[in-house]
Amino acid sequence: MPDADLVLRAGAVHTLVPGQAPQRALAVQGERITALSPDPNGLDDWITPATLVLDRPDATVLPAFDDTHTHLILAASSVHDVPVHQARDLPEFLDLIRRRAATTAPGEWIRTTINWQEFNLAERRFPSIAELDAVTTEHPVLVKRGAYNVVLNSPALRLTGFGPDSPDPAGGQLERDAEGRLTGRLIGAAAAQAERLLPRPDLAARIEGLRAASHAYAATGIGTVRDCMVPLADLPVLRAARQAGALGVRVRALVSAIGLNSLAQVEHLLDGMADWQESGANEDDWLSVWGVKFGIDGGIEAGALEQPYAGRDCYCGSLHWEPEPLADAVDAVVRRGWRVGSHAWGDRGLRVLLDVYEEVLRRHPGLPAGTLVIEHGGLARPEQRERAIELGIPVTVQHPLLHDAAGAQIREWGADRVADLFPLREWLDEGALLTAGSDFPVGPFGAMTSVWGMTTRQTLAGVQGARHAISRPEAIALHTTNAARLLGETELRGTLAPGHLADLTLWPADPLNCPAEQLAALLPELTLLGGRAVHDTREPSGSPSCVDEAR
Repeated sequence: MPDADLVLRAGAVHTLVPGQAPQRALAVQGERITALSPDPNGLDDWITPATLVLDRPDATVLPAFDDTHTHLILAASSVHDVPVHQARDLPEFLDLIRRRAATTAPGEWIRTTINWQEFNLAERRFPSIAELDAVTTEHPVLVKRGAYNVVLNSPALRLTGFGPDSPDPAGGQLERDAEGRLTGRLIGAAAAQAERLLPRPDLAARIEGLRAASHAYAATGIGTVRDCMVPLADLPVLRAARQAGALGVRVRALVSAIGLNSLAQVEHLLDGMADWQESGANEDDWLSVWGVKFGIDGGIEAGALEQPYAGRDCYCGSLHWEPEPLADAVDAVVRRGWRVGSHAWGDRGLRVLLDVYEEVLRRHPGLPAGTLVIEHGGLARPEQRERAIELGIPVTVQHPLLHDAAGAQIREWGADRVADLFPLREWLDEGALLTAGSDFPVGPFGAMTSVWGMTTRQTLAGVQGARHAISRPEAIALHTTNAARLLGETELRGTLAPGHLADLTLWPADPLNCPAEQLAALLPELTLLGGRAVHDTREPSGSPSCVDEAR
């Protein structure tokens, strides 16, 4: 019997192995789980003087969670930005920018954090260009909300080259007021054009941003992230962070094709990804490229609907691709051996995406299951769910997105359609492979934040679609066993079984039965990946983890 590096005793070890009752003890050697026992002392023979023994009869162990749709790169790039997500109203929001301007050299860019929603401010609106100009005109200011919206002050807007007579760029929008003047708010591809003006931090700063952001995920119980919008130029940054030992989570990257609109552009992107296949860099438990991310429609303000937006009889959102060109682009990706995840938010967007996926499957009848994935599938009608399941298309859902954005989405779509977003109960009952994530920065990341939301359907605008709620075991499965199936890693992760990676979390209460009000804010005391602590609240800040010391 080999010696164990770690023996963990707990009140319950939920292995998530089908049919297996909760265990009471777990042993780890190196990166792997080596044994489990229903007896808290059943693995004592594995203990040597060098073994770390954690005896927690009041705690619960679960696998580490996956966030199958998030944006780690965005989180990392925002670590040192103006923390406007802390503001409760616009005066506080603007004062945070004012304070940063007072310590920033004239001419340097000022950028805000991105994980906030205007609807959650007291005024329920974006800051105006005039308000930003009142804070500073000595600095270009970029206020970013989520992935697709920015507001600029006048100096920043001038630098973009957009003027009163500029047309909307393909896939983007220049917002104008009632008199046709630019408001400073840019959406979609227009926002991306502005962001390209920002100076890129040096590699050391990028690595430290990834270190901070990835360990923040780990502190909520997340062990693996599927980053669904990684610029091609950031793959070497992720690799450098991995080599520096900076990553606090495992990363599965989707290279972003957002903003591309032709087959030639997609082929060029794929040429740039070839190094990851040819060099063997994709064979790493910690970092790999999963595939390519497309977007068929917009988000809160531009998701493609079958029926018009609330109060806007002639507006139904927008499609970023026509079906035939997108089918050719997706075809090019799968021919190169990569997988595809595509954003679809509105019911029309989802219908068109299913047309595209069906055509690609017709061209590639032997395509491995899970090669094509629906990201969000927000407003999924019954006929669309049936069709996706028949085609064998998995779906990623993100209740934290709905939690934070419900108010803004109700303003755009009306309450009835928002109540039908993310029909989790129906997807599961009808047989879909469903996984869960956060869509940070639109929603907050966090293992139990998501579980609480999926089981209560609570949002900042009240409960939305209570009939779509699922149970706690089902919600946990969406982040663990189902997530491992989506990623093709069931032999490594998702359950706690001998031979699997020791990716696990230790909780001070049992998430399966603790009160709902406790679940929402529940955080793990310990997160292990491959037997190594990436989050450990039992140690003083900056001290080495006792788990690492034992190893």
